[in-house]
Amino acid sequence: MADINTKKITSVAVIGSGYWGKNLVRNFHQLGALKLICDKSKATIDQFRKQYTDVETCLNLKEVLGRKDIKAVIIATPAESHFSVVREALSAGKHVFVEKPLALTETEGQNLVELAERNELILMVGHILQYHPAVIKLRELINSGELGKIQYLYSNRLNIGKIRNEENILWSFAPHDISVILMLLGEMPDTVYATGGSYLQQRIPDTTLTTMDFPSGVKAHIFVSWLHPYKEQKLVVVGDKKMAVFDDVSEEKLLLYPHRIDWLDRIPVASKEEAEVVSLNMEEPLKAECMHFLKCLENEQQPRTDGREGLRVLRILHASQASLDDNGSNIHLGSPLKAGGERQAAVSSRTFVGYDGVAKNCFIHESAYLDAEVEIGENTKIWHFSHILSGSRIGRNCNIGQNVVVGPDVAIGNGCKIQNNVSIYKGVTLEDHVFCGPSMVFTNIYNPRSEIPRMDEVRRTLVKHGATIGANATIVCGTTIGCYAFIGAGAVVIRDIPDYALVAGNPARQIGWMCKCGERLSEQLECSSCGRKFEMIRQQIKEKRTVS
Repeated sequence: MADINTKKITSVAVIGSGYWGKNLVRNFHQLGALKLICDKSKATIDQFRKQYTDVETCLNLKEVLGRKDIKAVIIATPAESHFSVVREALSAGKHVFVEKPLALTETEGQNLVELAERNELILMVGHILQYHPAVIKLRELINSGELGKIQYLYSNRLNIGKIRNEENILWSFAPHDISVILMLLGEMPDTVYATGGSYLQQRIPDTTLTTMDFPSGVKAHIFVSWLHPYKEQKLVVVGDKKMAVFDDVSEEKLLLYPHRIDWLDRIPVASKEEAEVVSLNMEEPLKAECMHFLKCLENEQQPRTDGREGLRVLRILHASQASLDDNGSNIHLGSPLKAGGERQAAVSSRTFVGYDGVAKNCFIHESAYLDAEVEIGENTKIWHFSHILSGSRIGRNCNIGQNVVVGPDVAIGNGCKIQNNVSIYKGVTLEDHVFCGPSMVFTNIYNPRSEIPRMDEVRRTLVKHGATIGANATIVCGTTIGCYAFIGAGAVVIRDIPDYALVAGNPARQIGWMCKCGERLSEQLECSSCGRKFEMIRQQIKEKRTVS
């Protein structure tokens, strides 16, 4: 509780309080945030009413979503209901923490992510292992180079336990391991293939083995089963210097093996060493996960396992399922670019294969670089030395100039023009037809320090439809630029800008109003160029509608 400002705790509701939901109820209650429990089972609600006398209860989702005092909801309903319940919650203006998986299809997942971004709401997915102290420490060891170059990983998640008929073992167990492996490696695989066996129920695999091949050369294997004589939850990471084992069942959660390979007469010989127990400050991972969600609400920051992270895991699950359905065939994800067509002058016309596996025609200069997991719309052009980082989406008919960096996890709408030397960082969203002038600057951390990591404090910036940002302007993070607003060259924006506003200076101040066509409006709010007329309504101008 020391990490949370108790005076600013957001009141939350837990929707679905059964097998796993009861643990969420317990933790959010202990953290002082639980206001309401919703479950369709009257017997369950009656039990909670006795156990938590200070918490309200209800049987109807609509009642939760209609409550103005409930700012966020925690969803632990069956997986097949996640899309519909999350969509309703986001549409009602609630921040959402949903247990895995985010949804059951990529299209559904994408729709939820876009809805959350459009409504400026937090969407977090319950990938609990990313909040486990041992996994956090393991990531630190990898990032520090303690293990050396990572060569391969494998995980076992095995048990003789609850067997489901609404989802197979892949969807039930594997999301946790997929999430952790993607986080540890910081990249998406090129290829996924999976095999499995159905023994209890026809066409519902009880065991699966998934293999992921990564661009860096790393391989990862995930073996999951609910037909196993004992419980095992183990992740092994093999580097060329040391090996690490995360064993969630053991009391010694994280072990480091300083084994090495010596070459004697050109023959590799293993030199084994005793395992080192890595000391950890242990706390319940679920409690840490719940606290993280509350801190994100308090600070208006993106969660570690946000909707886009959940979408990446969903992609791997779908690829694995497709491979299972096709007898273990290789499934190639939206890979870096494939060459297609002859080069003309200094430009290469390439075919980009996106999330949906559909080839899309784009102009990508041969010096530009696109990470494995990006989405590029039809007829978009990306020019010299630009880099599009993983998780980013660029719409149709965009023009991305020279030396532009986009991402990671940035959304750019259709018809945008990004001029030379612009960096669009994580946390920035551009709607359709936004113009970014040469060398203008976005920020995403309000008070950066080189020696203090603060990427979990990203403040979101939204640039709305049709806005223009002039050359060398600076947009301080956490601001919203209104529709058709016009930011003058060199301006420094430190607060929200209204629709159609014309601003200039440092700090930027409003000096007039602009028309959709890019001309300044007269004092009568009329455009001498295109003839549009506007009117002032509650300190905001709106275009007058002509009545025929």
